[in-house]
Amino acid sequence: MKIAKLAYLVRDYDEAKNWFVEKLGFAAIEDVNLGNGKRWVVVAPAGGGAALLLAKAAGAEQAARIGDQSGGRVFLFLETKDFERDHAKMTKKGVEFLESPRREPYGKVAVFKDLYGVKWDLIEPA
Repeated sequence: MKIAKLAYLVRDYDEAKNWFVEKLGFAAIEDVNLGNGKRWVVVAPAGGGAALLLAKAAGAEQAARIGDQSGGRVFLFLETKDFERDHAKMTKKGVEFLESPRREPYGKVAVFKDLYGVKWDLIEPA
């Protein structure tokens, strides 16, 4: 078994899909109209790994969780084999990093925020 997809709450399908594709270089894997305003929209890192199912928030309770899916902690970890290259690309595309790159026992890392303010680690494992 493996974790294949994570449901990721979004305000708008196209807004989120475009951000992940344009800013992070993700691939748009699926975009299927399910009717009644719902879509099955999947994006994934070009290098593989778990995909994100972009789930448009339904109702006030879900909408309140957009941007706070992990209680303010880093939620997702985007691994790279070339930290400097990807950090530079993302910075150039306007991705907001919350800190300068740092070395930890587990690798080179910097925290960034996505379009909703969710924290991610860009990490090159040691």
